[in-house]
Amino acid sequence: MTGAARPLWAGRALALIGIALVAFNLRTGVASLSPIIVRVEHEIALAPVVVGLLGMLPPLCFAVFGIATPPLVKRFGLEPLLVGALIALTAGLAWRGLADSALALVAAGAVIFATTGIGNVLLPPLVKRYFPDRIGLVTTIYVTAMSISTFVPPLVAVPVADAAGWRVSIGAWALVAVVSVVPWIALLVHPKRDARDALPEEPAAGGLGRVVRSPVAWALAVIFIVSSFNAYSAFAWLPRVLVDIAGVTPAQAGALLSLYAAMGLPAGIVVPIVAARYGRVRLLVAVSMAAFVLGYLGLLLAPETATWLWVALAGIGPLMFPLALVLINLRSRTHAGAVALSGFVQSIGYLVAAAGPLLVGFVHATTGDWTVPIILLLLSIVPGAIAGVVAAKPRYVEDAGPR
Repeated sequence: MTGAARPLWAGRALALIGIALVAFNLRTGVASLSPIIVRVEHEIALAPVVVGLLGMLPPLCFAVFGIATPPLVKRFGLEPLLVGALIALTAGLAWRGLADSALALVAAGAVIFATTGIGNVLLPPLVKRYFPDRIGLVTTIYVTAMSISTFVPPLVAVPVADAAGWRVSIGAWALVAVVSVVPWIALLVHPKRDARDALPEEPAAGGLGRVVRSPVAWALAVIFIVSSFNAYSAFAWLPRVLVDIAGVTPAQAGALLSLYAAMGLPAGIVVPIVAARYGRVRLLVAVSMAAFVLGYLGLLLAPETATWLWVALAGIGPLMFPLALVLINLRSRTHAGAVALSGFVQSIGYLVAAAGPLLVGFVHATTGDWTVPIILLLLSIVPGAIAGVVAAKPRYVEDAGPR
């Protein structure tokens, strides 16, 4: 029980601003490079496998640091670890803008996405720590900030590169990252900062074993995988796909990638409400599946006609991402169960999703066109439909009793 709700800003304005700023930084590193990757290639030679590796880095790092972050929290504390991660994120973003080789781009990306992975894990306990009475509202705020940070970078990437060069276009996001450190440093030194003793719970003993044996946990993991596999493949390859098959310019491709990402904004607002308040999980899964199918078929059959519509529909498909996040709470009875379920779903989900950009790039290099890669993405949604049926049943991860 969280007790009576108090005004949102009461004594915790810095925390709210800090959470929103951290959330905004969690996707800028992912979405800012691919729209101008062709320009980068004019200066730095990038083999297709390197481009695939750059697309694979985000989910791979998210998976690894989804596992590594809880021990780091125990060692350093929640806010100090976050401040360190944000400083490292700033350095990584600036380094990527200065990179002079493919190796430097990959290394800078590893720093960016490792620290972003830490932020992914820290945000939910930060919300619980400072806003235990407003978890739903603040979660909506940070999911919305994440969505905005996904579609803004590709929208401005090409115009900024035109005006100031590709290095400024991708390196300038370091300025946003450094601003996000300020509220958390203030909270660290503030003598009356809220909830200083409320550390995030760890899973109870045997929690992971229970999760591994739970059909609900595996269903949520599959939902998460399908959404992330398709989204990260799109962020890595969609601009190039559209240039090749739809005949758009790089600037138009960047705008279309921004449209793809922007579809996550209404999803982040609507999906938690529909799932939590009305329990319409199957409806949401059906909408996701239909959007994926129509979007991919449109790109296959009529890529130059209503390209924006096919991209928008494909962008609606990953609504399963916020669905998986809200179901982590809806399908667990206890906080310990939610922590264990969240760690399992995100680690497994990002680990498998990491193969998406690399696999799509490999298939394209092998076949020489984009037809088979798009068919691959179309087939990848089938497990999501099956998992959605399982996840829609009101069962709990704790029901998978100890071995």
